[in-house]
Amino acid sequence: MITESTLLENRYFDSVFLMRVSKRLSEQPGINYAALIMGTPKNIQILADAGYDGIDGLGASSNDLVVSLKADSSEEARLVVDSLEQFLVRDSARPTTQTVRSLEQALTQQPDSNIALVSVPGEFAAREARRALQNGLNVFLFSDHVSVEDELSLKRLAMEKGLLLMGPDCGTSIIGGVGLGFANAVRRGPVGVIGASGTGTQEVTSLIHRWGSGVSHAIGVGGRDLSDDIGAISTRQAINALERDSDTEVILLVSKPPGVATTALVNERIAACSKPVVTCYLGSKEDEEPISVNVTVVRNLDHAATSAIRLGGGIRVDENSSVDIDTLEREAARLKPAQKFIRGVFSGGTLCYQAQQALRDTGLTVYSNEPLERGLELPDSSSSIEHTLVDMGADEFTEGKPHPMMDSTQRIQRILSEANDPEVGVILLDCILGYVAAVDPAGDIAPAISEAKRIARKRSEHLTIVASVCGTELDHQGLDAQVNVLEEAGAIVFTSGFQAARFASGLVTGREE
Repeated sequence: MITESTLLENRYFDSVFLMRVSKRLSEQPGINYAALIMGTPKNIQILADAGYDGIDGLGASSNDLVVSLKADSSEEARLVVDSLEQFLVRDSARPTTQTVRSLEQALTQQPDSNIALVSVPGEFAAREARRALQNGLNVFLFSDHVSVEDELSLKRLAMEKGLLLMGPDCGTSIIGGVGLGFANAVRRGPVGVIGASGTGTQEVTSLIHRWGSGVSHAIGVGGRDLSDDIGAISTRQAINALERDSDTEVILLVSKPPGVATTALVNERIAACSKPVVTCYLGSKEDEEPISVNVTVVRNLDHAATSAIRLGGGIRVDENSSVDIDTLEREAARLKPAQKFIRGVFSGGTLCYQAQQALRDTGLTVYSNEPLERGLELPDSSSSIEHTLVDMGADEFTEGKPHPMMDSTQRIQRILSEANDPEVGVILLDCILGYVAAVDPAGDIAPAISEAKRIARKRSEHLTIVASVCGTELDHQGLDAQVNVLEEAGAIVFTSGFQAARFASGLVTGREE
């Protein structure tokens, strides 16, 4: 395999677009991997660490686009390089506006705008976010690799100006029915969501929609906001905003457990809230009690959606809320005694985290690259041990490569690797739909599901594939169509990640709670 790299001077593209182009290039004949990045020093180092040779000699600047291909031959790589421009054309069916080169020009065209979406390399993100705040704009900060110091400074500035900073590394928000980042299409309704996790927000808003209610707003705050370093600045601002919002009847907060000092700050604020509040701290222990009568404490996204719907005056409608015991017993009986381990291959970090909690609650010890507890981190993220759930969207898998929600190449390789382990009885997967997810995420992994089951049959074993789909019928991928594709490939598909994890656990523990 050879590496072919090229440089396009003064060509800027946002990271989401580049991830999509990377996926398309990787699908071309003879191309194994494709990386498209802006030529910042950090990005160049990431590519070098990922094994892309010859990048340093390009002389790239931060304004240049670097394209690097790992291909079977120089001829196949050159064919793709020579046709790059056709891949860099945005969808012509979408409405276009005049190209602008600065925030000030954009505000001249759209003076009534009140939100700026910032998606630039991390070393420039804080500067652009600060400029937007100084121009009176709320900020959705999609970029990652922003320092804690910059995050704290930006959030304090936003608070001083009466604005909201969503992020950094904010994957999902839905503001006034408009999805930002990795969001799903959901109806408007009485539930206001505050999410310190992108896929957690996607899952819970999709469940609220699918179970008959709707979302007023979903405000992403970034994964570090509830840490003691930041002190829940954006979370407390979001509570204030949703409390004032006449369309919001109940507030739902989704996060990993806050820092100790931050927990006290958040508890004080939600106890004083005039509206009912549901807290869902994924990874928390079972003995947590509500701090006041207006607060409902839950521990998984299914119960979070259910509680919020009830408090918002709705009735949960769930076509698949319980595990089919006959199916559970049938699948468990087909596994050989040596097939005692579950392997999870996730594109959504929060869904991986919640699944670890579900398995832990049934007595299983689970290893991960993003573990619930210290001591359970994988020594090598590329190799599973015993029960292992892997977040394929973590930095070690996405640096220099597209996110798995857009490109399933690495997930497919991991699924087949797990299928080759004779001690594996269950593979647990998620499939995430949405505005900027892959066009056909189920179709991308379906061949791997079929092949994984074939690998097990070849050694006279049965392999159970358990999957969940995060999304709605309004998403452009089509919820029912995606479920059908997974089922036809041989997967057992559930409404939610929590239900899928409980079923997987029941297969190896012999009990269903």
